[in-house]
Amino acid sequence: MTAPTAPPASLGSFDPFDGDRPAAQPGSPELLRSVFRRHAAGVAVITAESGGRPAGFTATSLNSVSAEPPLLSFTIGTGASSWPAVRDSEYLGVHILGEHQRELAGLFARSGADRFGPDTRWAPGPHGVPLLDGVLAWTVCRVVARVPAGAHRVVIAEVVMGDPAGEGRPLLYHQGRFNALRD
Repeated sequence: MTAPTAPPASLGSFDPFDGDRPAAQPGSPELLRSVFRRHAAGVAVITAESGGRPAGFTATSLNSVSAEPPLLSFTIGTGASSWPAVRDSEYLGVHILGEHQRELAGLFARSGADRFGPDTRWAPGPHGVPLLDGVLAWTVCRVVARVPAGAHRVVIAEVVMGDPAGEGRPLLYHQGRFNALRD
């Protein structure tokens, strides 16, 4: 059996797999959003220090790029409040969140929130990077590229140190919500 293929763009909203449900417009932002709501992604918090102040945001776009050299990537919108810190920082923190950290993920995802307020456990780490406490794993990375991609940037960074020894299970993002793995 061969894998199904997408219908040609000329078929408009035709959905060969569900005749009762029209597909999103080909090439539309809603199509991309609809597809990626079905994609479960790990949840990370990216942190940076800029002008003596910590900044950070929740990211579900974290990817491993290369083992040799050890590179990772993530995306950030240029309109995001954390973008100036990410744009101007040589070093960043990448934190893999556990299922016990849904509130932390929500805090760092919320616009206008006091992300580094009294309830957030963190400390300055190597190169001044804010490091969050209680995460499954963290790395400090040196930025090697910021690649334009529409209204976003793909940030590529080299892992220079870290700790993968946190306890727990990963937090996931799926269907617009933070979720835990099911057994």
